[in-house]
Amino acid sequence: MNRNEIKNFWKNPIVLLCLLGIGYWVYTYHLEHALGLLPYSILLLCPLMHIFMHGDHGHGGHGHHDSHRSDSEEFEKSKNKEEHNAR
Repeated sequence: MNRNEIKNFWKNPIVLLCLLGIGYWVYTYHLEHALGLLPYSILLLCPLMHIFMHGDHGHGGHGHHDSHRSDSEEFEKSKNKEEHNAR
C-alpha cells in the first residue's frame, strides 16, 4: 500500500462508521474501563501522532539527499564569501 491508499482508507465512510460504532459501544458499555485507561492514552497518542501526522513531510523517497547536500554546500560557500568580503 502506498501513502495515498492509506489516507483513502481512513477517509472511507465504512471505516468511519465502524470506528463510530465501536466508540459508541465503548462509551455506553465500558465507560468505566475506558476512563481507567485515560491516563495511559497520552503514551499511546505520541506514537500515533508521529505516524499519522508525518504524512506530507516528504519522508518517503529519501532519494533527495544529494539536493540537500548541494544546498548546504551552497550555503557554506555563500557564508564563506560573506566572511571574506567582511574582512
